[in-house]
Amino acid sequence: MVVADEAGAYIISGSGDVIEPEKGVLAIGSGGPYAQAAAQALLAHTQLDAEAIVRVALDIAADICIYTNRSLQVEVLAPEKNPARKS
Repeated sequence: MVVADEAGAYIISGSGDVIEPEKGVLAIGSGGPYAQAAAQALLAHTQLDAEAIVRVALDIAADICIYTNRSLQVEVLAPEKNPARKS
């Protein structure tokens, strides 16, 4: 499972381990490693925004992994203007 907010993003494993992503990229599932590699390359070598990187990386993963399909629903969340966070 992936969890994220303005402060950070993490993967929670099936055994409950909390994993911080390497190089700011999170990926899960059967095609996750392919999508993660593609996203890391796109981050390092393009000026694409986050949504475009997600779409291209998942398209690349779908080319490689038979369990990854191209039926995507990408949801972009806008940051809160005045978050009421307690520190």
